[in-house]
Amino acid sequence: MSVPTYDQFIEPILRYLAATPEGATARDAHEAAAGALNLSETQRQELIASGQATYKNRAGWAHDRLKRAGLSTSAKRGYWKLTDAGITYAAQHPDPLTANKVEQLAIGFMDVKLKGPTDAIPLDGQEQVAQIAGSATVSPDDRLEQALRELREATAADLLDNLLQVSPNRFEVIVLDVLHSLGYGASRNDLQRVGGSGDGGIDGVISLDKLGLEKVYVQAKRWQGTVGRPELQAFYGALAGQKAKRGVFITTSGFTAQGIDFARSVEGMVLVDGSRLVNLMMDHEVGVTSRLLKLPKLDSDYFDEERGY
Repeated sequence: MSVPTYDQFIEPILRYLAATPEGATARDAHEAAAGALNLSETQRQELIASGQATYKNRAGWAHDRLKRAGLSTSAKRGYWKLTDAGITYAAQHPDPLTANKVEQLAIGFMDVKLKGPTDAIPLDGQEQVAQIAGSATVSPDDRLEQALRELREATAADLLDNLLQVSPNRFEVIVLDVLHSLGYGASRNDLQRVGGSGDGGIDGVISLDKLGLEKVYVQAKRWQGTVGRPELQAFYGALAGQKAKRGVFITTSGFTAQGIDFARSVEGMVLVDGSRLVNLMMDHEVGVTSRLLKLPKLDSDYFDEERGY
C-alpha cells in the first residue's frame, strides 16, 4: 500500500500541534502523523526521487497548507506551532474534518503568500503569475509548470523563514554570498562585512576592482515591518559620508511606496526586498540545492527515413 496523499496528513498534523500548543519539532510532527495514519514500516521506508522519506515530504506539504491557511507557523527552524487562529480552528472542529474541509485546507489557500507586510509595494519585475486551474483539460506540461512553480514558492517561503531566524551577523554574511554569486567582486575576499555598532548604516563593502577604487556599499536588515523613506534617507546619508556612488539596501521584508519613490529619485541606490532576495538565492543556489528531473521527449528526427544507417 502506498503512502497516503499529503491532504490526508493535514488533520493528523493539526491535531498533534493542537495537543502541543507550545509547538513541536517537525520530526516529532512527522512521526505523530505517521502513527495516526498507522503507516507500516514499508510505507515509512518509501522514498521520493530526492531521497527523502515520502511520509515526511507529505507531512511537510500538509504543514505548508496549514501555514497558508494562517493556522500554523514555523516558529523557528524545524519547529512547528499553531497560531492563535489554528488553536481556535482546532477547538471549533473537535470532530474529524469532513472531506470538504480537508479539501479547502489542501487547495483553498494555495495562492496565499506566506510572507510580506501588507503595505509593502512589489518592486519592478515582481509580477504575480496567474495560477493554472486544476482541470482534466490542462495539459501535462501545464500541470508540470504549476507543480514547479508551487515547489519554488514553498522553497522561497522556507528560505525567508530561515533568513528571519539567523543572527544579524549571519544574515549579513549570507547577503554578501548572494552578491558574490551575482558576480560582484573578483573573489569572495573582495566582499567584506563591516556591520556592527558604529557601522554608520553600512553592513558590507564590495570592491569592484583589485585596488578597491570602485566600491558598492551594502545595508542588510532582517526586518518584519516595511522599510520606508526615513530608513532609505539615512542609508543615503551614510553613503554620502563614505563619498560612495553606489549602494544596495537589502531587507527580508519590503519597501513602502514612499521609500521606493525616494530610491528612484537618487542615483546609485538599488533595493532588494525579501521576495527578490530569496529568488536570487534560488537562481544562484545560495543556501539551496537543485535536483535534475529527466523528462523524456520524442526525437522525431530519429525516425526520419532519410537519416540512413
